[in-house]
Amino acid sequence: MINKYSYTQINVSSSNIHKFQILKPCLCQITLTPPKLIPNKMNSSKTLRKLEVLSPVPADIDIANSVEPFHISEIAKNLNLNPNHYDLYGKYKAKVLLSVLDDLQGSQDGYYVVVGGITPTPLGEGKSTTTVGLCQALGAFLDKKVVTCLRQPSQGPTFGIKGGAAGGGYSQVIPMDEFNLHLTGDIHAITAANNLLAAAIDTRIFHESTQSDKALFNRLCPPNKEGKRSFSDVMFRRLKKLGISKTNPDDLTPEEVNKFARLDIDPNSVTWRRVMDINDRFLRKITIGQGPEEKGMVRETGFDISVASEIMAVLALTTSLADMRERLGKMVIGNSKSGEPITADDLGIGGALTVLMKDAINPTLMQTLEGTPVLVHAGPFANIAHGNSSIVADKIALKLVGPGGFVVTEAGFGADIGTEKFMNIKCRYSGLKPQCAIIVATIRALKMHGGGPAVVAGKPLDHAYLTENITLVEAGCMNMARHISNTKAYGVNVVVAINKFSTDTEAEVNAVRNAALAAGAYDAVICSHHAHGGKGAVDLGIAVQKACENVAQPLKFLYPLDLSIKEKIEAIAKSYGANGVEYSEQAEKQIDMYSKQGFSGLPICMAKTQYSFSDNAAVKGAPSGFVLPIRDVRASIGAGFIYPLVGTMSTMPGLPTRPCFYDIDLDTTTGKVIGLS
Repeated sequence: MINKYSYTQINVSSSNIHKFQILKPCLCQITLTPPKLIPNKMNSSKTLRKLEVLSPVPADIDIANSVEPFHISEIAKNLNLNPNHYDLYGKYKAKVLLSVLDDLQGSQDGYYVVVGGITPTPLGEGKSTTTVGLCQALGAFLDKKVVTCLRQPSQGPTFGIKGGAAGGGYSQVIPMDEFNLHLTGDIHAITAANNLLAAAIDTRIFHESTQSDKALFNRLCPPNKEGKRSFSDVMFRRLKKLGISKTNPDDLTPEEVNKFARLDIDPNSVTWRRVMDINDRFLRKITIGQGPEEKGMVRETGFDISVASEIMAVLALTTSLADMRERLGKMVIGNSKSGEPITADDLGIGGALTVLMKDAINPTLMQTLEGTPVLVHAGPFANIAHGNSSIVADKIALKLVGPGGFVVTEAGFGADIGTEKFMNIKCRYSGLKPQCAIIVATIRALKMHGGGPAVVAGKPLDHAYLTENITLVEAGCMNMARHISNTKAYGVNVVVAINKFSTDTEAEVNAVRNAALAAGAYDAVICSHHAHGGKGAVDLGIAVQKACENVAQPLKFLYPLDLSIKEKIEAIAKSYGANGVEYSEQAEKQIDMYSKQGFSGLPICMAKTQYSFSDNAAVKGAPSGFVLPIRDVRASIGAGFIYPLVGTMSTMPGLPTRPCFYDIDLDTTTGKVIGLS
């Protein structure tokens, strides 16, 4: 009997043994092999969902709650990720580990697409929704390998005035409530790390003020039970910075002990502030050290919102765990009284910060309503930081989709700040080049830029925005045209996504399309993804594919890094339409200091209002000939950029009279969140 059958050696992945079937009689020797990551090949049995859309479109949270997400392991399987490459956070979220990049090293990337927008109204023009809808179209309707890369939203705007950032309508990331709230704790880790460093700064100032050099050194390098002293590993970083090569604490001279142990921080120079992920205007300026045990060491400081922390920027711009450790250690918190920059590693805390951030460096895998994969990571604001999701998420995604696949990432606010920083900061550090840039436009915003009445969050729209007005639309297209021109200059094809609302007329939409093409857009496409999901963005998907396939130019930066700080600031100001820059006395002082400290070779991250090309949020359209005021200049050395403050910019938002939290509650019967937008 045994001679009747063939004898076959079959290797079966342990993650797929449940699928193994013997299709014909044979003698099989089954050898289990560890599951491997297969690069550039999506699972042939993709998990996708067909949406049944309703009209009118229900509330975002109601749509999100009406869909049962796939188990996240199914989404991971579609990307050919095996359980060794992610850690589960419940049923619908997983942390994708950086080991994926090691396993796919050398494999080719997919197409890289960035989504920006025209200068928005306070209501937002749907960039996140367009990003999600485009990816649903590419994955669920055009059968493309696709990953969406989004920032994690801050709880400040979620409970404040703007609401969440999971998309909207039938183009959302789900579970929407988990996406907009705690997610996997990354922002909490940033908050803890930031505030640990803040505590370390003030504690060091306190102890140095009350101890001699010898006492300070004895406490920093205490003897062990055998009476021997040693430096901790992080201390060697400060020793190297000081040019001290000795490895035994007892060998240091009194002068070296003084240099090593006494940071001599100038309290007036400290730029590091405490953070929390809530809008709280009353914490913008506070005093600390008022307790009797602090011996009268009162210092004025304040709170920023957590996503404005430099640690958030570090997370978004880092390329590896080792790189993050170096960036965290290099963060400058202020200066010594002699003008030397003081870093986190000088305080001995760089390693501890990395420990707090070790899980946050891994992107979070989620899904869209139609079952396409999403990587959520980092969340810096674009008006006060660089406003893009992480480099590591983009790099992982580009490897997973492979040649012919698409990675679509969003840049915050208008293209003048979000896309500009994506190109000049993020792409410099990542080495990645986008093939296509999308600019999201709405009739509503264009009418505003054409001279329409003010658009105010929480108030009904003026009649001008609800009825046809071609004149306003055409006048406002100057704003879109400048964004197209600026973005094309980077060497990418620009596709305008016209995010259509129910009140927009065909004539208005045609006016926008004609203006976009006249301004040099590769294409301009009408989208209805909010109302129809991926089906409403199929034309956009086709246009983006063609744009990616027909670009051959290298990436062109707006400025070279070897220009002076002022020259780089002025290059960006010129792109806004300014014909000059005015520096305050404080800004001049800071520029001079950073130049002397050797930081002038860093890129520039302008902190500017998102509501205008200029510094004045009330100035709409495409202003020109104005002077851009720089009131201060600060540095995020660990993250790797200099950030000028244009006009008055708040790093701690405030709550409006009627915050979003009025509508948010919990259905105690089902346990579902209601009212989240």
